[in-house]
Amino acid sequence: MGIDVMGINDSRGTASGIRTALVIGGGVAGPVTALALRRAGIEATVFEAYPAAADGVGAWLGLAPNGQQALRTIGAGTALEAIGRPVPAMVLADGAGNRFASFDGFPELPATLTMTRAELFRALTDLATGEGIRIAYGKRLVTAEETPDGVTAHFADGTSATADVLIGADGIRSAVRTVIDPDAPDPEYGGVLSFGGYATPDCGVEAAPGTMHFAFGRAFIGYWQHEDGRLIWFAGLPTDTPQTPAEVAQTPAADWLAQLRELYADHLPGKRLLHHTDSDGLMAVGPMERMPSVPHWHRGRMVLVGDAVHAPSSSSGQGASLAIESAVELARCLRDLPTPTEAFAAYEALRRPRVEAIGLAAAATNKVKAGKAEAAPTIPDVAEMVRPLHFHRIDWAETVSAPA
Repeated sequence: MGIDVMGINDSRGTASGIRTALVIGGGVAGPVTALALRRAGIEATVFEAYPAAADGVGAWLGLAPNGQQALRTIGAGTALEAIGRPVPAMVLADGAGNRFASFDGFPELPATLTMTRAELFRALTDLATGEGIRIAYGKRLVTAEETPDGVTAHFADGTSATADVLIGADGIRSAVRTVIDPDAPDPEYGGVLSFGGYATPDCGVEAAPGTMHFAFGRAFIGYWQHEDGRLIWFAGLPTDTPQTPAEVAQTPAADWLAQLRELYADHLPGKRLLHHTDSDGLMAVGPMERMPSVPHWHRGRMVLVGDAVHAPSSSSGQGASLAIESAVELARCLRDLPTPTEAFAAYEALRRPRVEAIGLAAAATNKVKAGKAEAAPTIPDVAEMVRPLHFHRIDWAETVSAPA
């Protein structure tokens, strides 16, 4: 399970002499990066574009055992226990209710925890501020430039800040990514608009507590039981026309719900779940997107982390976990290697193969959800499918070596 080390800095300090960092973005990756850097002996300030922390309900996410382990290495395990709902098991079925695969979790690992994205944001933000990390709101990055002594970020409000390194943790539409490489790719649309909601307990769909259900067919829907008896579901509406989250929000929730009900009319659990969902509780998440391979993860004293460089899409079930892993690995590299260039190269070498393989697998799943797959998906051995994801471990104490 790991040991919490909250409040403990790495006594070794940094081999490079790096002492300060600007972290752009206050979502999941930003506070985690700052906490990991603090443990490595680097003082970080987080700059968030929005005027306040995300306190809305938001969509749900799952934090897999590998993401939990990475958080425990920086002392955030206790924060998870306060907000996470364990969902250790999975069931895969078709739209008629026929099961074809199941998985009860690995007994030696903790269960996947479900929570709203806003709950995770708040828990990480509270932990970071409680550890003395400053989070500055209303700081939208305009540009950044290297100086003789470090790197300076310029914000839309006319202010600026300088530190030894700058880390872009600013999400899938990262401004830092464009500063590093003006020709960097844009997010890749997966052909599906994502939605979620709450079905009433009397919807007629069975879901054992602690079990995540995935029901495929002409359309896909996933669901699990909340502790209050409601069923939380997530589903997709295939469309060739991408829409931004703002554009999705312009359509009334009742209209989206009507389209979803029509799509899932012949889908056994989907029909029942949607029929027992009120439009007031519909969560219009937006387009399902992922980052294709980003050629340049870093330049000079600037580097990317999390969704800014490797968003795998929600189909992976690994977005938050991968962002957390990368934040911790980046801190280790900055701690152990003599220059930012060497540290960033080692970090990329550690992370690129893993995150890109997971992203490609999610892209294939997106094609199935969008009805674009050329062949029906094979029936997986669920345990073997998730084993390399869930068992991934980061050893904070191990010294990072420069890539060969």
